[in-house]
Amino acid sequence: MKKMVYIIGAGFAGQTIADDIKRKKIFGTVAAFLDDDKNLIGTEIEGVPVLGPINQIAKMLRNSDTDEAIISIPSASTERIREIYEILKNSNFMHIKILPSISQVVNGTAHFVQTREIDPLDILGRTPITISLKQSLSYLRGKRVLITGAGGSIGSELARQLLSGGAERLYLFGHGENSICQIFRELKVLQAEGVGEKATIVPIIGDMKDETYVDYIIGKTKCDVIFHCAAYKHVPMMEENQVAAVENNIFGTKNILDAVLKYNVQRFVLISTDKAVTPVSVYGYSKMICEKLVLEASQKASKEQAIMFVRFGNVLGSRGSILPIFSTQIKNGGPITVTDENMERFFMTIPEACSLVLQSGGVGDNGASYLLDMGEPIKIIDLAKHIIKFSGLEPYKDIDIKIIGSRKGERLIEPLWLKDENPKPTDYSKLLQLENKPYKTERINSLLQKMKPICFFDKKQQELYRNKEELIDIICSDCESLKDFYNEIKNSNIKHTDIL
Repeated sequence: MKKMVYIIGAGFAGQTIADDIKRKKIFGTVAAFLDDDKNLIGTEIEGVPVLGPINQIAKMLRNSDTDEAIISIPSASTERIREIYEILKNSNFMHIKILPSISQVVNGTAHFVQTREIDPLDILGRTPITISLKQSLSYLRGKRVLITGAGGSIGSELARQLLSGGAERLYLFGHGENSICQIFRELKVLQAEGVGEKATIVPIIGDMKDETYVDYIIGKTKCDVIFHCAAYKHVPMMEENQVAAVENNIFGTKNILDAVLKYNVQRFVLISTDKAVTPVSVYGYSKMICEKLVLEASQKASKEQAIMFVRFGNVLGSRGSILPIFSTQIKNGGPITVTDENMERFFMTIPEACSLVLQSGGVGDNGASYLLDMGEPIKIIDLAKHIIKFSGLEPYKDIDIKIIGSRKGERLIEPLWLKDENPKPTDYSKLLQLENKPYKTERINSLLQKMKPICFFDKKQQELYRNKEELIDIICSDCESLKDFYNEIKNSNIKHTDIL
């Protein structure tokens, strides 16, 4: 039986997707548009009937197990998407896809290749801000753009959105062969289907810890703009590999910044995290120092350069985030584990965060510190309930939620800024500017000098190489919040690997 496709939304985006399906003939047959517009209901568009209203007509359709619904309303709010999803689910649609609301849909254009299976990200949280990518990315037209960590969650989404920026070249830099290969192939498919503009895409496999190689690559590519996403970022893993966190995150960032200054790269944007605020983990501390390195480098920048960082909280769906963990627990039959009923986090979707980062890169000033407005925090236990319901199950009935207890050293709420950073609105929605709190040059240089022989072998100081205890002493001497955290561990019978 041939698959029938019902497109929710008869606007321009829905019509272009219908044209794609009719032209290729391999994705099924467009059976109808479903819409709430009274002026469209009862008409035909290119021979396809427009039926509605959505909540009434969907339950009247006799769809088979193979039929598919595509929600194609890029301007719809999260609340409306949630309503439509529930209507389709209750109408026995087994296959529901969605066209992303931002990031890949630019100025009304849409392609079937951009649709994907709907997931909890699409119906959770607030409605993402809509940014005109073509307008906000105009500063990248004709430029050479390099993304570090291009195979990661943030880096790969930046790459997708950058297809619409008119860049001359897009360099995908990362040390993971498989992840770089995956995003490279995805971007080539998107381009082949007419998404974005014809930038030359260049995959680059390399390690940012290699100072000589980083200098060579940035000099050779002659890149104009760098988005620095690469970092070791899994907190428990980095607590087991503390030297690696400092080696990669701090010294890798320094290598890139040194090359940025040497080759006069026009714009540099560091992706930072709320865990850099009064850090209680080595990962958080490493990102805090990265912020300080950015501020230090900006003071040495030429008049043509703008070096800055953008900080934000959790992003829904990133690798290692709570959402995939909950999804796996549900697949395994539960329970979902939550540490504390009162624990809450600020969340933003990856596409929205990346759109704001790209905008920041264009409007940001040299030496500026920016913070994304994350909205209101969400309780983790509420998030767990939503994901269980999305899976068609009932919390506590089909899937249990187990409170495993708040763990020492783990904050119920992650602060987004220090009090004296005093975030203020900018001319751009959801983008705040922080007051800089740089380290003195002597303090930065002293820290790097002390940590370097621990991360990189030095014959004259062999006893320091990979010495975790020495590294923690150095870090705790510099960071009061981390010192208090480790003292708490020492005064308890709990191993830090259990705490984090």
